[in-house]
Amino acid sequence: MESFTVTTPIWRWQSATAPAAWFFVTITGDAADGIRIAAFSGQWLDGRKGFGSARVDVTIGATSWQTSVFPHRESGGWLLPVKAAVRKAEGLAEGDLVRVTVSL
Repeated sequence: MESFTVTTPIWRWQSATAPAAWFFVTITGDAADGIRIAAFSGQWLDGRKGFGSARVDVTIGATSWQTSVFPHRESGGWLLPVKAAVRKAEGLAEGDLVRVTVSL
């Protein structure tokens, strides 16, 4: 299993028409390249679905969960959604630097 660890800020995205907000971290650089190589080397070569997403195991602090990362054209990296339960458990707010480990 390949693992990549980055420290990056958590940021909020909100639609102009919807009240709900989504929180993400952006994985770029060598970690993003490593995820791309690991994913292409077998994770989703047969029948890519979900906007080119890759299934991952994630750990932030003492919290671990399974989710997907999504390609992010603007940065050339990956977007990792951080759900409310994780933000609450780890005491995270918009703009906080987050140490994230992603495993494929």
